[in-house]
Amino acid sequence: MSTSHVTTHVLDTGSGRPAAHVAVALDMLDGERWVTLATGTTDDDGRVKTLGPEKLATGTYRLTFGTGAYYAATGTETFFPEVALTFAVSETQPHYHVPLLLSPFAYSTYRGS
Repeated sequence: MSTSHVTTHVLDTGSGRPAAHVAVALDMLDGERWVTLATGTTDDDGRVKTLGPEKLATGTYRLTFGTGAYYAATGTETFFPEVALTFAVSETQPHYHVPLLLSPFAYSTYRGS
């Protein structure tokens, strides 16, 4: 199994558990438009381990999480139908881990390891 340059992990802080089955898309900004490079779904541990290529070019990227569908499946009202995280990638860095801490009415993120 190859390693992706970008990985993610979604934790549902409202329930205190990993957020399983959340759709995730990895996009790259190409001029003025976004181009989808890869899509995936979080596993039972809330992780997407293979999302896109092993190496990305330096540029601006975005992870978009289908949080509305995730909460709808659990019967939970949410304020955010999706969460989009935009970040810069340098091809000289070996890996980017971008976690999402999620609750129905708030979220936070950071650059993980």
